[in-house]
Amino acid sequence: MSANKGLYPRWAWALTGSGHFFTESIALIKSLDAVDLFVSKAADEVLRMYKQDLPEGTRIFKETTASSAPVGRFYEGLYHTLVVSPASSNTVAKAVFGISDTLVTNCFAQAGKCRVHAIVFACDTAPEMITMAPKGPVPVYPRRIDLENTAKLKEFDDTTVVESIEDLEAAIAARQRHLAEKAAPLDG
Repeated sequence: MSANKGLYPRWAWALTGSGHFFTESIALIKSLDAVDLFVSKAADEVLRMYKQDLPEGTRIFKETTASSAPVGRFYEGLYHTLVVSPASSNTVAKAVFGISDTLVTNCFAQAGKCRVHAIVFACDTAPEMITMAPKGPVPVYPRRIDLENTAKLKEFDDTTVVESIEDLEAAIAARQRHLAEKAAPLDG
């Protein structure tokens, strides 16, 4: 991956503090070339709880400034896609209501303003779910407001909201095909 560290445009991937499919999200990041990783303060804590290492050779931007200065990179045309996975209910709610006061919500806002396609793996998508906690699987029961916010996010322009790790893999594959077609020379 380090050979692609300077390759642009690239994937922007934002991690939140949700543990829902966190390790699977890290595995997907490791499978992609040319990724810049945006790690919220909460995600940094979850990385330690789940004992996950970040992909080697990936540019990593952590939440260290109040203004989320690294999001200015979206204005430079450095990204073709933003993936927010996993997306906590807090992040989804803030995105729906236009609040951009964290590194991840700022990434989402700037991606929208710069017409960078976003793929969001929302964690709270069903009334009853099983999620993996650091000590094993646990049942969770998302609140009605969480489910409503996920539904509202699905209405956003240039945003794909997925509800499972399989849907996330499919959305990434579809985006890769789209980018390959866009980059292919026209026969004429």
